[in-house]
Amino acid sequence: MQNRPSRALVAATLSALALGMTACSSGGSSTSSSGNDLGLISDGTLTVCSDVPYPPFEDFDKSSDTGFKGFDVDVVNSIAAKLDVKVEIKDSSFDALKSGLAINSNQCDLVASAMTITPEREQAMGFSDGYYDSEQSLLVGADSGIASISDLSGVKVGVQKGTTGEAYANDHASGADIVVFPSDGEMYAALKAGQVDALLQDLPVNIDHQNDPSQSGAFKVVETYDTGEKYGFAMKKTNTGLIDAVDKALGDMKSDGSYQKIYDSYFATAK
Repeated sequence: MQNRPSRALVAATLSALALGMTACSSGGSSTSSSGNDLGLISDGTLTVCSDVPYPPFEDFDKSSDTGFKGFDVDVVNSIAAKLDVKVEIKDSSFDALKSGLAINSNQCDLVASAMTITPEREQAMGFSDGYYDSEQSLLVGADSGIASISDLSGVKVGVQKGTTGEAYANDHASGADIVVFPSDGEMYAALKAGQVDALLQDLPVNIDHQNDPSQSGAFKVVETYDTGEKYGFAMKKTNTGLIDAVDKALGDMKSDGSYQKIYDSYFATAK
């Protein structure tokens, strides 16, 4: 996932600020309405790290209460409401999120960033139950003549560093010239500029580009790949109170229909 040209400097600054804030915090915790000790870094607030933008899962939105929007944001807001805590979202680099650095240095309580649960990541972090079944996909120019992953020999294919899309491309796009970007924002800009010929990444994000009204008909998803991936919310492994509370909230959302309502608002007509 993401890292714009100035992103490294921004992320480093944010990390330094976050660490400074952590050092000054009291390490206070909160108890949910159901009695769970949530072990929050800021009393009464669920501090969430997310790599933004990555629509439709997370994006900036100055008009919203948190300053962010997207599927992950809506699900997290609903979970927080059930835990009776506020939400603060921080834009972070995906490298810091997938490695567990952000969680384990107390920059945030929870990572919500369209993050696939993998055995490697589970070594560094605890995860909620899977909340979204993801697929990989190939986005190409509509008139490119590329019809499948078998047509990528010698073709420049954009992937995001450290993602399961990058791993899938390395394993399956034989002969492709794989170009690694720090963020989807830079990948998509490169595709529009003709610097790469295809993007291999999560299906909903490629569909969002396919449906970009400013590029009507320019790009299309030509293949999808069922990789069995599930997104999870990452938390500190030792914070079992928060993990249990998030899982209970997710279960309640699925039982009362609120999860499906959010899901349908983003994906019911996505394919």
